Amino acid sequence: MSAINKFEGVWGERMEWDGARVRRYDGVDAAGVTENWLIGKAEAARNFAIRYYEVGVDGRTKQEAHEHDHGSVVLRGQGRVLLDSDWNEIAQGDVVYIAPNELHQLMNTGPEPLGFLCVIPAVRKKKGEKVWAEGK
Repeated sequence: MSAINKFEGVWGERMEWDGARVRRYDGVDAAGVTENWLIGKAEAARNFAIRYYEVGVDGRTKQEAHEHDHGSVVLRGQGRVLLDSDWNEIAQGDVVYIAPNELHQLMNTGPEPLGFLCVIPAVRKKKGEKVWAEGK
């Protein structure tokens, strides 16, 4: 079944979509991060999932590595991305490819939120088992 999640925010200020499933991360591993599932299990996507992340000022995503690759497109703000052992500057318009099993993390270094789309496989392996990316 096809789906459209209409943009309901204010571009570059408040990034919101109808139908998005929202989760907030705050803690030791990740701080000031909001995850918005735009396409995933709820839309019955079989090959990929799309999420929009927003990382608050001084925030960061989890530092992790996993079997699947993914791509990100920076829509707003500026920051740094860890790829294996190297930190790289990123800003609006940049596209990042993260290879399988590569250590990675995104960090906001600017005065406004860092926002990016992230595309991952819809189904992936987790602890040797195939699971939906959205985890539900």
